[in-house]
Amino acid sequence: MLVAQILQGKGGAVHAVAQTATLQEAARELNEKRVGCVVVLDAEGDIIGILSERDIVREVAKHGPKCLDDTVASAMSRGVVTAHLDETVDDCLARMTDRRIRHLPVVGDNRMIGLVSIGDLVKFKIEAVEVEAAAMRAYIATG
Repeated sequence: MLVAQILQGKGGAVHAVAQTATLQEAARELNEKRVGCVVVLDAEGDIIGILSERDIVREVAKHGPKCLDDTVASAMSRGVVTAHLDETVDDCLARMTDRRIRHLPVVGDNRMIGLVSIGDLVKFKIEAVEVEAAAMRAYIATG
């Protein structure tokens, strides 16, 4: 299966914040939207970073709660790893495992068009295995 098919199933909603937003504002967005990360965009809508719950927790652990007034730019991960619509689930899972990341913004025509999480990809893999197992059981039962 391709990333494009996963986005068709889950939709292309991506939650984004500006790099000038505070960590408190970003944390509120994560909580309200019930997501694990937000993409950080510049004024032109280009991806310049990604901020996860873990990034915020690390900042609080290092600097205490006063860091929640700092900007997203101070804590976001830069050099964002992305995926493309024509990539396979296995390719994305391998990249996420290798880079130890949990989210991949999906880019097409030089614009962000969605986001896949490791949960999305694992869910697909589990569904595929269940379908294959059911087909094998049916095959065996029919002799």
